[in-house]
Order: sequence, then structure tokens, then C-alpha cells
Amino acid sequence: MTDVHTAIIVVAAGRGSRAKTSTTTTPKQYRMLAGVSVLGRTLSALSDHSAIETIVPVIHPDDRSMFDDIRKHLGQSIAAPVHGGATRQASVLAGLQALQDNPPQNVLIHDGARPFLSPDLIDRIIDSLAENEGALPALPVSDTLKRGANGAVGETVPRDGLYAAQTPQGFHYAAILAAHEAAAAAGREDFTDDAAIAEWHGLHVALVEGTAHNIKLTSNEDFAMAEQRLRSDAAAPGGDWRFGHGYDVHGFSNGDHVTLCGIDIPHERTLHGHSDADVGLHALTDAILGAIGDGDIGTHFPPSDPQWRGADSHVFLSDAGSRVASKGGRIANVDVTIICEEPRIGPHREAMCSRIAEILDIDVERVSVKATTTESLGFTGRREGIAAQATASVWLP
Repeated sequence: MTDVHTAIIVVAAGRGSRAKTSTTTTPKQYRMLAGVSVLGRTLSALSDHSAIETIVPVIHPDDRSMFDDIRKHLGQSIAAPVHGGATRQASVLAGLQALQDNPPQNVLIHDGARPFLSPDLIDRIIDSLAENEGALPALPVSDTLKRGANGAVGETVPRDGLYAAQTPQGFHYAAILAAHEAAAAAGREDFTDDAAIAEWHGLHVALVEGTAHNIKLTSNEDFAMAEQRLRSDAAAPGGDWRFGHGYDVHGFSNGDHVTLCGIDIPHERTLHGHSDADVGLHALTDAILGAIGDGDIGTHFPPSDPQWRGADSHVFLSDAGSRVASKGGRIANVDVTIICEEPRIGPHREAMCSRIAEILDIDVERVSVKATTTESLGFTGRREGIAAQATASVWLP
């Protein structure tokens, strides 16, 4: 590979209507896939590639908070997001123009909903740009093609020489910027990909070998197949299983409720702490951080920082889950044991499990909450406070 300045534009401003369900209207690039968002997987794969110096995400203005949640755990190569336009073509042009202050020699343009691109594919595209103005990854069409006519088969289309185009598509930056600007000036908004704009503008675009794994997630069926693939990969040898343990304790003070595992329980006293003193979520946060070797809750949310005074502990647990996701991992199961004489935990156990599952975006069947007493021994036995222990199992690729 040549040593040139290469940037990549990740187009993620669409609404993804075909992948919406009755229970979620989240754009498909932000939907979770085996515990990690689609866009998070895409950006992580790109930021890990040594040849890519700059990544420009193009997003919808309404998605900024979701994007920021993904961005905070990724590398410095990811630039500030650019707001997309009404069409994919307009979004790409916005991304290209955002690079004008520090123009790269080469630019790749990739769909945010293709999270399975490989380092080898990126290498082939960049290598091709050493001799060509554009590079298009593609696979030969293997299915028999038919042209319809009035609801019936009109004719069989010869598939010789036909290819299915993929992304990322690569170009010399100055050339593709000029092509996009010319298309916009001509009022052309009908191009289906960037290679089509390059061809229209007279650029030579070479074919490079694509990969069957580099699918674009478009429908709910695509998501189901991708989910199954990732879970099969996780079960295969070669992954790294990690286990972590956490412990926390807080004493009682005056109040009218305690917060345990994200659930407020009426009680004649409350737990004293810098945040909401949720011993269950604190112990679980430490267990997850311990499993991935990333410090503890005090490392990331020091009690000396006033911004965390009275904070809802779901913030801490969500952050730990995001750190697992940023490593391409998944949380297999979590187990929390609350140690107290009072209040009674049993009536609230289901709500606690559901709340933890919601925060970590895992199935509730992967969450366990239990309670025990110390038979009136020790500080919990004397009803001076509540303790919690937690374990977490995490798979990392």
C-alpha cells in the first residue's frame, strides 16, 4: 500500500424505513446488533485501520445525541459529524466539502449500514487508487436475472459481465469532489451511488474484488441474519471470555426510599452516597469494568467531581456497557446479589432485572438479581446499611 493521506466519509443520515419495526423507530444505523450499534461497528472497523487518517461521519441533525454516545468510545481519527442533506448524494457532497480545509489525496465513501467490511477490502481499494481514479468493490451476479413486465416475466437478462456494487467506493479526492459538484450544478439527483457520478463525469473506475460478508443491512431479515452470524462467531473458538466481580456498600441516612438496581423502593431511610448510592448498579458497573480491565467506577466517575453529585447510577452502568461495545464485545450475563435485612427485595426483583436489561440492552433472561441476609450479623445485620456483590461475563473478539 502507498503512504498517502486517505480519508473516509461514512454516510449515516438516512431514516432506514424498511428496517423499522412495531416496537422501534430508531434509524437502522443506530439499531443494536448483538449488543453494539450498527454505526458503532462500522466506525470501529474503520478507526482500527492504519491507512485511514480521517473519518467524517455524515449524520441526520436529529441523531446527534445517539451519535455522541457512540463517538465517545472511539479513536481520535473520527472528525466532528457533518449534517447530511435530503438525499444520499447531497450527504456525500456535504462530507466531501467538509474535507476541503485539509484535502486528502484519496477518499473512500462508505454506507454506515455496512458494518462487516474487512481490512483486506479496504487495502484492495486503496491499492487500486494508485493506478485508477476510482475503485469500486463488487461481486459478480450469481442469480438469474429477470425483467418484469405488467406483473409477469418479460425477459431473462444475461448476467455475463454484471456485478453487484458495494461500498466503500474509493476515488481521488479532487476528482470525485469535482464530479459531485458538477452533478449538483446540473440538477442531477438520480445517481444511485458515487461510482455512477464518477462514470457520468468521465472518471475511470476500476473494479476490485468485493466480499460476500460486506452486506448492507436494509430489512429486518438482514438484521436477523446478521444477529445470528455474530452470535455464531461469538460461540466459535478464538474469542476471549472475561469475568469480573464487583462489590459496593452504602450506609443509611435520613430519607424515604432507597434506590436499588435502578428501582426506587419506599423505605423509612435512604442510602447515603455521592450519587444516588445504588449499591446494586455500582457493584455491577465495577464487575463489567473489571471484566474488560478498564479500572473501576471511581476511575471514570470520581466522587471528587461535583457533576456526579446525586447522579442516577444508570449513567455509570450504561457507560460500562458502551465500553464493552466499543471493543466489539458483548455481555453474556450479569448476576447481582443484594445483602440486607431490609427492605424486602423479592417484590421488586422482576423490575430490577428489567431495568438492568434495559440499561445494558441485553435480554432480561441474561440478568439475575438475588437477595440474602447475614442472619443479623455485621453492619447489614444491624441494619446500618446495604451491600451488594455482582459478577459479569463478557465475550471479547
